[in-house]
Amino acid sequence: MQAPLDRAFAALADPTRRAIIDRLARGPSRVTDMAEPFAMSLNAVSKHIKVLEQAGLLRRVRIGREHHLTLEAAPLREVVQWTSQYERFWNDRLDRLEAFLTTPPQTAPAAPNKKDR
Repeated sequence: MQAPLDRAFAALADPTRRAIIDRLARGPSRVTDMAEPFAMSLNAVSKHIKVLEQAGLLRRVRIGREHHLTLEAAPLREVVQWTSQYERFWNDRLDRLEAFLTTPPQTAPAAPNKKDR
């Protein structure tokens, strides 16, 4: 069994699934409405939805013949927590780069002339 974080990353790796998450962030949607903007079959979109559902990123509720989808953001919180631990690493690297780029170069001391010896 995959860990929840692994499932979330695997689900978010696909641009179609990220687009579905973006759409659900604006509110619930029916599966048929969700599939409209994509240049693929309803069956293909349903497969993407199933991956997101298995990752816990959305919830599907059946009302009569319609399937309604709602975003479940808890796994996204885990992704943010995991990635945020690297924020300090990148901030430190960028701070050092900025210091390097803004510090004027030091000139080497001039070599003594042969006459001065």
